Amino acid sequence: MNINKEAVKFNIIKTIIYIVFFIMVIGVVYPLIWTFLNSLKGNQEFYINNFGFPKNPLWSNYVIAWQRGIGIYYFNSFIVTLITVVVSTFMAAIAAYGLSRFDFKWRNQIFYFIIGGLLISQQVATIALYEMLKAINIYDTYFAMILPYIAFRIPFSVFFMYPYFASFPKEIEEAAIIDGCSSFGVFMKVVLPVSKPILASCGIMAAMFSWNEFIFALIFIESESLYTIPIGLMAFRDALSTSWGPLLAGIILATIPMIIFFIFLQKYFVTGLTAGGTKG
Repeated sequence: MNINKEAVKFNIIKTIIYIVFFIMVIGVVYPLIWTFLNSLKGNQEFYINNFGFPKNPLWSNYVIAWQRGIGIYYFNSFIVTLITVVVSTFMAAIAAYGLSRFDFKWRNQIFYFIIGGLLISQQVATIALYEMLKAINIYDTYFAMILPYIAFRIPFSVFFMYPYFASFPKEIEEAAIIDGCSSFGVFMKVVLPVSKPILASCGIMAAMFSWNEFIFALIFIESESLYTIPIGLMAFRDALSTSWGPLLAGIILATIPMIIFFIFLQKYFVTGLTAGGTKG
């Protein structure tokens, strides 16, 4: 009897968990479906029936969206995101590895100083960054976005990578040093190749941050030719007035790269989250 009661209790809990997850999936997927369906409608159909399927799908809305500037915003976001991901992940990996492996004066203080960056919000730093970017003459350039993005991603990436590198087997590194590798050579040829999951996790989070970032891109960029996706879509709405079909088509186009990026790296992402969260 006790076994049956435990089994029934377990099944009930499992069912509740499934229901909760199903509701969460609906909450995430439904807005995407709604946006996609309405991106294929004209204005009149959108206002009359924005919860139904399009009667005559207007795939031309995607062509209009691309021609009105989405292509340029795509290119700008790609450049900014790519540089941010590569530089911030690599610099964070070097910092985390050095702090976790080498014993030197002020090591703990440097680590806490870097991690302290997690406590700084974008809103608080905006005015200071604006003045700094104007002073060094990189305001309204790609670097006006790239440098702040890198600076804001490094603290979290170091915090995330540190326990992973701290638990890395020293025997492997010692064997590489005996074979003639320098410390940097060990890092590049031994540590990094087997650290793909943790690097992919930090890379994905850095990519999502820089691809969707709004505040810095809005304040530090004036030229429309440098607009990234979030700012471009805001300007896109003004340019198109109430043409909701092309606007929603632009939103769908803006989400596709991150979805594809995550799908290809999700295995590494899950593994990296587990490694970074449990080791140390």
